[in-house]
Amino acid sequence: MRRTARLALPLALLVVAGSASAHDADILYAQLWRPEASGPEVRERLTLTADSLALLIPADADGDGALTQADLDARAPALAVGIWDSIPLSAGGQPCTRTGTSARVRESFVELSATFQCAPGELRQRFSLLSVLPSNYKVVLGSYIQGEQGQRFADASQPTLVVSEPGQPDRERISGMLDWVGLGLVHIFGGIDHLAFLLALLLVGGSFRRVLLLVTAFTVAHSLTLGATALGFILLDDARTRWVEAAIAASIIWVALENLVLREHRHRALLTFLFGLIHGFGFASVLGSYGLGDSVVTGLFGFNLGVELGQAAVVALLLPIVRLVQRRPVLHSRTVRALSLLILAAGGYWLMERALGPIG
Repeated sequence: MRRTARLALPLALLVVAGSASAHDADILYAQLWRPEASGPEVRERLTLTADSLALLIPADADGDGALTQADLDARAPALAVGIWDSIPLSAGGQPCTRTGTSARVRESFVELSATFQCAPGELRQRFSLLSVLPSNYKVVLGSYIQGEQGQRFADASQPTLVVSEPGQPDRERISGMLDWVGLGLVHIFGGIDHLAFLLALLLVGGSFRRVLLLVTAFTVAHSLTLGATALGFILLDDARTRWVEAAIAASIIWVALENLVLREHRHRALLTFLFGLIHGFGFASVLGSYGLGDSVVTGLFGFNLGVELGQAAVVALLLPIVRLVQRRPVLHSRTVRALSLLILAAGGYWLMERALGPIG
């Protein structure tokens, strides 16, 4: 039983540390371009979630808990100071002059726009607002001069981004893609609910061939819904996202209960595929909240690749341990029971929190 306890302890620590909102959108996405290649006008579009905006300024003017267009209109001066003054733009070493701003509430994010008059030369922007956001936040800059020029990531330690002149876009595209892959890795390792679901599957996964079938079914399913949602074929508003999160918790409860009650799991590949569709919506709620616009394909591919690599790493780490335990039937039975009970408790907690609101 001591070995079972040792196996359960890491998961218990993860459950305690895990947040019910395992899919928070921690990206601010910016697009910066000159409508005319050598002209003085520069335009910028910044998208972020309402929750992210609330960390920067009290945008909910009437205090009713729902961000509306009227709230943004009323907070126009605060947006100018709290957002645009915190991301100064320069060109050729000279500060740009801001000539106008606007703000719009979209389906799943807030869109802020501004126009500038800038001198000729290289555009440079410092995202000082990152210093007041949680440390996991990043800015993704997808910039245009004459066509897409790649994407760059900024964080609190490196808040300044440069918009390159045309000529070396390939290196930037590769760098931006790798950053999206890294973001996908972060979200799979930080998504304790997805990891708990994977562990519940592996506990009674059976042969290597069967485990491969389960993982493939899960991967294909969540890639389908992630892609369909990120590309705009399926829309997730706040209410639907909340129920998706609750459904993910319910899927964890179901699989844990099956581990405790059933001796055979012949239907599990189909069940894993169906639940994978739901988990894909969870990943999509992150990507869709970024307002990526024309860059959604790049973000989708890199983000999903990172998720798959992270998932493969988790399976590669856990499967040998599970197979080793399976060689001792008594130990395996006790391990499945102990960990499934823990996963069941975690799923129940997440379901209550996501369906009814924060507990305690």
